[in-house]
Amino acid sequence: MTMTAMRGWDGLLAVLRWTSMAVLVFMMASICYDAIMRYVFTAPTSWSLEINSFLLVYLAVIGAAEAQRHDAHIRITYFKDKLPWRLRATIDLATGLLGVAFCTIMVWRGGIMALQALEYGERVSSSLGTPMVYPYALLPIGFAALGLQFLIDAGCALLRLRHGHDEEVTSDG
Repeated sequence: MTMTAMRGWDGLLAVLRWTSMAVLVFMMASICYDAIMRYVFTAPTSWSLEINSFLLVYLAVIGAAEAQRHDAHIRITYFKDKLPWRLRATIDLATGLLGVAFCTIMVWRGGIMALQALEYGERVSSSLGTPMVYPYALLPIGFAALGLQFLIDAGCALLRLRHGHDEEVTSDG
């Protein structure tokens, strides 16, 4: 991938990272506010649970691409680390391609859900009545970003295989 495209990708991930941090701060403040209102003033909010449920989905889905980019997902690599470099690169390539396939399906199905929610005007049955198109739209957006990162990772694994060396070619630079 070209340096300009990678800088653009890094910029997009930085925006997603900062919005995720802002979402987390908002969640912390609103949950504390709701707890104080509920237990001190016996007047709980009607919106906190609903909004924070959707924001939790945002954190999980939108943060996945950033975690993949920095190789921060939890996994056990004891056996993989003992394999020859060519086999490790092949496993990384297969993992990247399978990740792209899975994310493609999630973007496709999530997009269908979001479009149907928009078409039929689906809303949450609560006092807020949040349109379901917004939380559903998080799925195709988040999985598109994750799929692109898997594609970048697969490309890096392919470069390692092509150049025939054990040096780590990563999407980080």
